[in-house]
Amino acid sequence: MSTVGAAHNVRVLGSGETTVVLGHGYGTDQSVWRHLVPHLVDQYKVLLYDNMGAGSTNPDYYDFDRYSSIEGYAYDLLAILEEFNVQKCIYVGHSLTAMVATAASIFRPDLFHKIIMIAASPKMANSEDYFGGFEQKELDQMRAGMERNKMSFDLGRAALVLGCDMDSEAVQEFSRMLFNVRPDIALSVGHLLHTFDMRPFLPQVMVPCHIIQSSKDVYVPQSLGEYIHKNLGGKSIVEVMPTEGHLPHLSAPEITIPVLLRHIHHDIAD
Repeated sequence: MSTVGAAHNVRVLGSGETTVVLGHGYGTDQSVWRHLVPHLVDQYKVLLYDNMGAGSTNPDYYDFDRYSSIEGYAYDLLAILEEFNVQKCIYVGHSLTAMVATAASIFRPDLFHKIIMIAASPKMANSEDYFGGFEQKELDQMRAGMERNKMSFDLGRAALVLGCDMDSEAVQEFSRMLFNVRPDIALSVGHLLHTFDMRPFLPQVMVPCHIIQSSKDVYVPQSLGEYIHKNLGGKSIVEVMPTEGHLPHLSAPEITIPVLLRHIHHDIAD
């Protein structure tokens, strides 16, 4: 396997003319898609990869300067698509990685047929004319909690983020993936999450986007789906699911997987 493929633990499963690329969000790795993949491999070629900095990647490959911006992750994604000769993919991205895909699509729209966003936010921090869900003081407190004791912070946030009981299988799985992220890398990614702003770039995104949200998500207010929808340059559609939590594909697969499959199978009507 190529250096790019090995560094990102790229796996290609199934067979089909169309490739579905699955991009996980912060604190998880490609295993978070385990409920979705079995429903895709008979019809599509499926490409899974790990974002650099995930606990499943080699931390020595994490470049703190490169990954201080969304562009660093976008260049990684483009390198993976080019290395594996992916054209016009259906990209399914969770949280930050959904925004990474929109940035990548601005650079190379020819590589994307459509982008399916799960729990995406263009900016977490509130401003005078924008509600991202968090005041800067709250984000500063979250960072301070991570700096004091990452494991304790992760353990305390996992159930809240997923909207599940602490002893649920989903929370245990999410906690395991969170714990695997090295503390200094977690702080670096956390800083990016708290400071990035994709709002000015949304009008440049011409690839069709399917925006999927939970009805209750501590990280992404429901209003952000409509905000993204109204500001994208190309066509888009919003669907709010009757789920709770920031990772519904992990915590509520019985509801989320059928929704994702419908958006994968069907394009936005003209």
